Amino acid sequence: MTITSKPHSQHADPSNLSAYGVSQSVRKRTKVKVGHSTYTRETSSRIFRTVLAIVGGLTLTLLAAALGLFFATSGTYEVAATVVDDASLPQIEINGVRLHAETHGDPSHPVIIVLHGGPGGDYRSQLAATSLADTHFVVFYDQRGAGLSERVPAEELTVPLYMEELDGVIEKYSPDRPVTLLGHSWGAMLATAYLGEAPEKVARAVLLEPGFFTGDEMQDWMAEARPYMSGLDFYRDAAVAAFQSLHVSGPDSSAGQDYMMSEIIHAFTNHPENPYHCPGQDFDAPAWRFGATASQTAGKTGAAEIDLIAKGAGSYTGPVLLLASACNDWIGEDAQRIHRDYFRDGELKIVPNAGHDMIWDNPDETLPLIRAFLGE
Repeated sequence: MTITSKPHSQHADPSNLSAYGVSQSVRKRTKVKVGHSTYTRETSSRIFRTVLAIVGGLTLTLLAAALGLFFATSGTYEVAATVVDDASLPQIEINGVRLHAETHGDPSHPVIIVLHGGPGGDYRSQLAATSLADTHFVVFYDQRGAGLSERVPAEELTVPLYMEELDGVIEKYSPDRPVTLLGHSWGAMLATAYLGEAPEKVARAVLLEPGFFTGDEMQDWMAEARPYMSGLDFYRDAAVAAFQSLHVSGPDSSAGQDYMMSEIIHAFTNHPENPYHCPGQDFDAPAWRFGATASQTAGKTGAAEIDLIAKGAGSYTGPVLLLASACNDWIGEDAQRIHRDYFRDGELKIVPNAGHDMIWDNPDETLPLIRAFLGE
């Protein structure tokens, strides 16, 4: 079969669209479309240039504001030296890490090991416990990466390594007799985890408002904490702290970051709705220096490590005293009743007129409760 085509002119003018069966009306519409395309390209170009101008203006404005804030916050911001740079500080070495530490009392007396909060804090606000030195040998130390102790990499700031460090402190000061652990906040959590690791080395434990025992509790705690790390006042304080930290010149490479984190933690604890302090009061517990890396690493701790705390509580058979502050309705009495039930021999007491850092807030009410538990 042969397929034939329609005949066509050999001399058709390509510009004459009628020769190809295109009507005049179609030609008019085609011209309009071409014109519209040109208009669109020109409009898009103008919009693009306008956006670039706006973005450029905002960038310059932000840069100018940043430079202004940098110069406005210029000044001298003191950060205390750690034991690495200040040989005059009382110190010990545990597992190759130099720790800021001090002791009070007669070494022949039963030993109390004080564990501060954080992670990243220090024992300064717990020093009222030195009054227990009339009947006990009281040991204070800043944990690795915290306070005035040596800074270590993030991978060395795990719950198991904190427990190994605590074990080393116990071996140094009381190798032959079980000790009393007195832990505050994170320190109470660390003490609880250790109870499951070496229960034979601990005669009893005093736990001042541990934050959480399980991964699920940790998630609840973090959800509750978020509102206290937000708002215009908090963001303003954090921004100012960040720029102030740029002016910190020493005494070591961690000083600027530690300064900024200390200011941010202060803003968090002093948020007007944070119940870590009693209504109308500030959270004014003193500190020497905060460990930023220790704090940041703690926020990334997996549930498996946190669950070591609940495991320690559930396996320990010795006596445990939990203290809750009357003002704290976040991790105060209700939360500590839940924690008490993890222990086989636990009791709970409430400290009146106190916030989260109760030894600092109200030592006159806190320390007698501890003495009574110690059998004095």
